[in-house]
Amino acid sequence: MNWVWLGLGVLVVFVAAGVAWIRLAPDDVARWHQLPEMIEDRDMEGGVMRVAPGDLKDLDQIILGEPRTEVLAGSVEDAMVTYVTRSKVFGFPDYTTVAQRGGDVAVYARLRYGKSDMGVNKARVDRWLARLRRD
Repeated sequence: MNWVWLGLGVLVVFVAAGVAWIRLAPDDVARWHQLPEMIEDRDMEGGVMRVAPGDLKDLDQIILGEPRTEVLAGSVEDAMVTYVTRSKVFGFPDYTTVAQRGGDVAVYARLRYGKSDMGVNKARVDRWLARLRRD
C-alpha cells in the first residue's frame, strides 16, 4: 500500500512541475513577435491567419479586453503587437501577432505547446474580428 501512495505522490509532483513549467517558462520575444511575409485567410491545425479591414488601435482595445491576455511585445504605435492569451485552467499560452498593413489588419495566432489547439485560436480571432466589424 505504501508503494501506491509513493507512486501517487511522484505523479502529483510531476504534474505540478509540468503545470509550473507551462505557466512560468520564459517567452522568447524574438521567436513569437513576428509575422510571416505572406498572411492570408487560412486555418491551421494549431492556429489561424486572417486579413481583415480595420484599424489596429481598435482591434488592440478588443484584444486587451480578452481575459488572461497581455501584450508580449510591440505597440500600436509600432504598427505591430504580439499578445499572449493563456488558457483558464492550465495556463497554456497562445500567441497572436497583429499588424497594420494599409487599411487592413493582419492577424497570426498560434499555440506554443502541442500540435492542435482544437479550434481555440480560430474561434478567438474570428470573435475579435466580428466585433471589430460591428464596432
